[in-house]
Amino acid sequence: MTFEWIKTPKIIRKIFSNYHWNYNPAGNSVYITFDDGPIPEVTPWVLDQLKQYDAKATFFCIGDNIQKHPEVFKQIVESGHSIGNHTQNHHNGWSTTTQDYIDNAQLCQENIDLALNDLKAPNNTSLLFRPPYGKIKPPQSALLRAKGYKIIMWDVLSVDYKTSVSKEKCLENVIKNIEPGSIIVFHDSLKAFPRLEYALPKTLEFLKQHNYNCKAII
Repeated sequence: MTFEWIKTPKIIRKIFSNYHWNYNPAGNSVYITFDDGPIPEVTPWVLDQLKQYDAKATFFCIGDNIQKHPEVFKQIVESGHSIGNHTQNHHNGWSTTTQDYIDNAQLCQENIDLALNDLKAPNNTSLLFRPPYGKIKPPQSALLRAKGYKIIMWDVLSVDYKTSVSKEKCLENVIKNIEPGSIIVFHDSLKAFPRLEYALPKTLEFLKQHNYNCKAII
């Protein structure tokens, strides 16, 4: 990710108003999201944490990981969470041609749809897309939105992916910036796990204590 504002400034949300920086705040709802999975070393642990708090989330999956770990993808779907597209190979939109980027996103979507079909699971969510690193060119965004995708960004960044950030700071980044409608970014990746393992359970406990409802983006 490029944008390391912990709380995305309102001016950025206004300039890039075609993207979703937050979501429906009704019912004190917040939206936890996970990027870069699914992987067997981390994703099942995340699912267990969410289940303990009766929380739903949105997983922006890399297509290559879906192919490598279909059993983990199945666990996400069967747990009732939403699925989003994070490209097939974690492409950086700024350094990828528009056609290659769209093709890579489409390949990821084909793997999502194929996996859902194999599970005989309906796709009950919209076409959701999060650009890896937050990097996407306007033509790439325009083409994806023309295909029906919602471009899902965030307004609260945990920075769990950054090894120089302490696990305590990761938690603070989240709980000090949450408000109704917030889209929160975590990563179900090996790199992020030392911070995620500490911050996610405490975030879920904080949300429960403050009467937030964790919902999936649809």
